Amino acid sequence: MARPLLLPLVALVLLALAPEAALAHSGHAAGGFSIGFTHPLGGLDHVLAMVAVGLFAWHLGGKALWLVPAAFVATMAVGGAIGMAGTGLPLVEVGIALSIVVIGGLVALRRTMPTALAMTLVAVFALFHGQAHGAEMSQAASGLAYGLGFLMATALLHGAGILTGATIGQLGTQRGIAVARASGAAIATAGILILSGTI
Repeated sequence: MARPLLLPLVALVLLALAPEAALAHSGHAAGGFSIGFTHPLGGLDHVLAMVAVGLFAWHLGGKALWLVPAAFVATMAVGGAIGMAGTGLPLVEVGIALSIVVIGGLVALRRTMPTALAMTLVAVFALFHGQAHGAEMSQAASGLAYGLGFLMATALLHGAGILTGATIGQLGTQRGIAVARASGAAIATAGILILSGTI
């Protein structure tokens, strides 16, 4: 099951490289894409949340496997635009930390829900993540290039979460469930520590 997922991940990496190559030759806001791409990778809170979304999508399965991450990325783009426009959202850092606790907790508890509800849940959290990325954009960067960068990194992290889930699924039913629950619990615990300011 893990092998079929590798092809989309490789495709995403190639797509990630294409805009940067185009920007390098255009002379406009060179580095905007790469700055946006590395931004989500530089924060433990963002990495944990994105991987958790992928794990949650894998846990739900079916259409949720791609609809849940797609809902996150699409809404994150809206949040990014809000942040780039200089508009704030209340309790952004709390919302980001809660996303880790809630989504990690859902994986740990093996909770299921309708795909539409799961999409709505992750979309709410995606607004906070997007706003944070957009608000931290450098004035010298192109908003479009920067946005494409952090959206691509987010999609890749979702893919990493899905691939992790698929790998866990190869362990067998009982062992796989135990490892998945432990992974979700570890993510949720890290979210609690981030929320409390411990890490």
